[in-house]
Amino acid sequence: MAQTITEKVVQAHAVGLPKGAEVLAGDMVTVRPAHVMTHDNTGAVLPKFRTIGAEHVADPRQPVFALDHNVQDRSEANLEKYARIEAFARGEGIVFHPAGAGIGHQLMIENGFVHPGALVVASDSHSNMYGAVGAIGTPVVRTDAAAIWATGVSWWQVPRSVKVVLEGKLRAGVTGKDVIITLCGLYNSGEVLNAAVEFHGPGVATLSIDDRMTISNMTTEWGALVGWFGYDETTSHYLRGRASILEGLEVEDRLTGEMIAGWDADPPLPDADAAYAAEIVLDLRHVSPHVAGPDSVSVIRAVADLEEERVPIQKAYLLSCVNSRLSDLAEAADVLRGRRVADEVELYIAAASASVQAEAEAKGIWRDLVKAGAKPLPPGCGACIGLGVGLLEPGEVGISATNRNFKGRMGSREAEAYLASPGVVAASALAGFITGPDDLGSSLPKYRFTDLGWTPPPREVAILDGFPERMNGRALLLPVDNLNTDGIYGKDVTYRDDLTPEQMAGHAMANYDPGFQSIAAEGDILVAGRNFGTGSSREQAATALKHRGIRMVIAASFSQTYLRNAFNNAFICIESPALAKAVRAAFEAEAKAGTKTIPAAGLVVDFKRAIATWNGREYPLSPVGPAAQDLVLAGGLEALTRARLKG
Repeated sequence: MAQTITEKVVQAHAVGLPKGAEVLAGDMVTVRPAHVMTHDNTGAVLPKFRTIGAEHVADPRQPVFALDHNVQDRSEANLEKYARIEAFARGEGIVFHPAGAGIGHQLMIENGFVHPGALVVASDSHSNMYGAVGAIGTPVVRTDAAAIWATGVSWWQVPRSVKVVLEGKLRAGVTGKDVIITLCGLYNSGEVLNAAVEFHGPGVATLSIDDRMTISNMTTEWGALVGWFGYDETTSHYLRGRASILEGLEVEDRLTGEMIAGWDADPPLPDADAAYAAEIVLDLRHVSPHVAGPDSVSVIRAVADLEEERVPIQKAYLLSCVNSRLSDLAEAADVLRGRRVADEVELYIAAASASVQAEAEAKGIWRDLVKAGAKPLPPGCGACIGLGVGLLEPGEVGISATNRNFKGRMGSREAEAYLASPGVVAASALAGFITGPDDLGSSLPKYRFTDLGWTPPPREVAILDGFPERMNGRALLLPVDNLNTDGIYGKDVTYRDDLTPEQMAGHAMANYDPGFQSIAAEGDILVAGRNFGTGSSREQAATALKHRGIRMVIAASFSQTYLRNAFNNAFICIESPALAKAVRAAFEAEAKAGTKTIPAAGLVVDFKRAIATWNGREYPLSPVGPAAQDLVLAGGLEALTRARLKG
C-alpha cells in the first residue's frame, strides 16, 4: 500500500512489527528514533530514568543534551543542576552541549544529528523544525525520553498527513516567517491539528533552508505534529556545508559526503499515490508581511494595515529557535544599520547558537545590531520562554521574532505580545510602533483547503495474549470540543502530591461539570469532541479518569500530549470522528440546553476489528495495535520499560 513520508519513515524505524505489516496513519507503533534531544528538562528526565531501574543508557549515541532554556540563571541551584546533567552525560558518553552553545534544535541540525529520512524526537514541542532538512521531527514527553534512554525505544501514533502545495515565489522583503504566520491565521480552524504536514509544489525550491526551518518550527503553533520539506538541491547544498564544517572540527561519521551522495541518489520521498487527509494550496506571490497577535498565533493582521494605528511598543525581541539564525540577524541589521533604536524601546538579541553569533560577528552584523542599541544576550531561549533579562512588564507591548505569544509566556499576563519577521521587529524598534521596513501591501492568499475524505483503512488488528478483543460500557457524552486539562483535573489540585488515587478520582471533571461525579459509573466510556485534553501536560488529567473507573475515552481527536500521557499510564484513548459526531447529533437538544454530561446508552468496542457499535450502527476506530496493547497490559510505559530491562 502507498505511504506518506511519515508512514515510510516510521516503518523504517519501527520495532516488532508483524511480518508483512505496513505502517499507516492511526497505527500505534514501537519505534527506535535516531536521536532524542533533551534540554534543561534533562534534569526532570533523570529521576524518571532512575525510577525505571535503568543502570545505564542503552545507546549513548542516541541521546543528545543541550542546555538552552535557563542559561542566564547563575544561581547556585541552577548551576548545580547543570553540573549534575553534565556529569551524567560524561559518565554515559552522551554528547553534551553546555549553556551558551546554543538552542537545542539549532544544534541538532547544525551539528549533524538530523538526517533526511530519519526519525528524530525531542522532549520539546519545536522538534518539528527537523523537517526542514527532510527528517521527521516530533515531540515526546519526559517519560518517553527516559524510556528511550533506558531501552532505545518508545511508541508513537502515526498521524494523518496533510499536503501543503506551495505555488509561486515570495516577493523581496517577504520571508518564511510571513508564510507560517499567514498559514496560522488563514487556516485556524483545526485543518492541520495533530497532522503531519508535507510541503510540496514548485514554491518549495524558492525557499532557503532558513525559511524552511522557520516554517517547520512554527507548524507546532499551527497545531501540527510534523512539518516536513522534501530533500532537494537546497538541502544537499546546506548539508554539504555543515559536513565540511564538522570535518574541520574533527567530528567523524555524524554527517559525511558519502551520506549526502546517498540521499542525492535516492532521496526519501512519499509514494506518488499516498493517501492524504486534506490538501492546502498557498500562492507565495500573495503573501505579505503580517503580524500575529496580540496573544494569539491564529489572529493575524497585515503590517501595512496595522502601522496606520501606530501601536506603540516598549520591547522588541530577535531571538529563539525560530528566527535567530544568520540570515535573520542580517535582515534586522540591514534595517538598523547606521540608525538607533527608539529611546522608549528595548531591543534584545540572542543568536540561535554560538557559531551563528561568531559568524555574525565576523561579518560585522552583530556589531551593527549592537551599535543600533540592541542589547545582546547569550545564545539560548531566554525571554521567549519567559526566563532571564528583558521580560514584558505589566502594561507593556512587545513585538517578537519568536514562535509563541501566549498571554504571560514572555512576562506579565498584563502585557501584550505580537509575532513578526526579523525585519518588521527591527523596523518597529526604530519607529517605536509596529511597522515594517517597506510598504509591501496587505495581500493575503485565497483560502484553498480541500478535505479529501480520508479515513483510516479498515484492517484487522493483532491482539496480544491477555488483551481483550472486545469491551463494552455505557457511553457518557461530553458535548464539547477542546476540553482542556484544567476542566478534566483542576489546577488547584494539580500540584497536590499527597492525594490518594481515590481522592484524585473525586476531582475528575469537577471543573468541567460539577455534576459529573454523580452521573459517572464504573466502566463508563467517555465520548467527546475534537482536541480532547488540550492545555497543560499534567498527567493527572488522564490518571484521575482512570482512577474514577472510566474505561476509556473515545474522541474525535486528542491533544497528542494528553494521548501520550494517557497510554503512558495504561489508559486507553481512541479516535473516532464518526462516532463522536453521531452521538453528539443524537443529543443535540440536551447539549444546547446546557447539559454537560449525557448518558448515551451502551457502546461496544471491538479492538480486533477497530470498530465501535452504538445504537445499532458501526463506526471505525483508530486501531489499538500491539504497541498500545503492550502499554496497557504492562500498566504503563514505566512498568513496560522495567519489564524490557529485566528481559
